[in-house]
Amino acid sequence: MKDYTDIIYSPVITEKSARKMQDENVYTFKVSKSATKTQIKKAIEQAFGVSVKSVNTLNTKPKRRRVGRYAGMTKTYKKAIVTLDAGSKIEL
Repeated sequence: MKDYTDIIYSPVITEKSARKMQDENVYTFKVSKSATKTQIKKAIEQAFGVSVKSVNTLNTKPKRRRVGRYAGMTKTYKKAIVTLDAGSKIEL
């Protein structure tokens, strides 16, 4: 297994993810594109010392963005939605 710093890049902090953190004990992270669900689960458990219940993943789609007359696409990344067991909590 790779080191957990090679798998987990950063937490995704949005209004929706913040609400899920408080209410449902669900956390969202940007992860490596090549990481599997079991690798993500082990990395979260190793990095934060918590017990993971389930991991869901998705690949984000690029969106068109414009700055003046220049058009481009946003970057894509893999997102992991991690559900923790009842007694576990992560301090971000």
